[in-house]
Amino acid sequence: MKADYGIDAPGVIRNLFLVAAAGLIAWATRAAGLWSGVVTIGPVRLGVAPMLIWPGLGCGAMALWMLYDSKIGKVRERERLLDHIAWRGDERVLDVGCGRGLMLIGAAKRLTKGGRATGIDIWQAEDLSGNRPEATMENAEREGVRERVEVETADMRKLPFDDGAFDVVVSCAAIHNLYDAADRARAIAEIVRVLKPGGRAVIDDIRHFAEYERAFSGAGLAVRRSSSRVASAFFAIVTFGSLTPATLLAEKR
Repeated sequence: MKADYGIDAPGVIRNLFLVAAAGLIAWATRAAGLWSGVVTIGPVRLGVAPMLIWPGLGCGAMALWMLYDSKIGKVRERERLLDHIAWRGDERVLDVGCGRGLMLIGAAKRLTKGGRATGIDIWQAEDLSGNRPEATMENAEREGVRERVEVETADMRKLPFDDGAFDVVVSCAAIHNLYDAADRARAIAEIVRVLKPGGRAVIDDIRHFAEYERAFSGAGLAVRRSSSRVASAFFAIVTFGSLTPATLLAEKR
């Protein structure tokens, strides 16, 4: 059986489909002559059906893209992200917010000389469908790397590891789930703390990259973005600023 890395933000996808359905129903019932598609509020007449159809189509397209990315796109993107590391095969790797093991298991596949990959999460189902440690280890078994992988329940703001414990830290679409800027800063500070001198971090996320960059730079790490600023701007426009995805690479001098 293939590994199942779950559906990202299932509640968001559900809500997008609900908006899409509302728009299509409004348009279809107007086209069938069941109503005029216009709502009158005092002296104001609103063409509700035309107003709903275009947002509905946009939300439906976004929901379909998110499903595609959850099932196919993110597995392909994983390899591009991990290619930023010049792997020896004996590294100790930490995946911050590992979920069902997408990055964790991808890294473990590259640990061919005794390396080990550790994933931490607090297993919130609203962030990822079926998010639980048993699912992560089942995926590791299916991918043939179970002996190189371990998972722990831990908060990224207070990592239960010694200073300089890891050669590589990865995190994909996880840190933004901390809603307070101070909490995100603490998470970045913890990543810096557990990195060895010369260690590298690969942070891929959907927003807050200016914050992450300042936090890493302030801690003395060399930082650069590897992703397209044009693509990030495009997503910001079509999602009204909700998504500004980017990839950040940091090296501890």
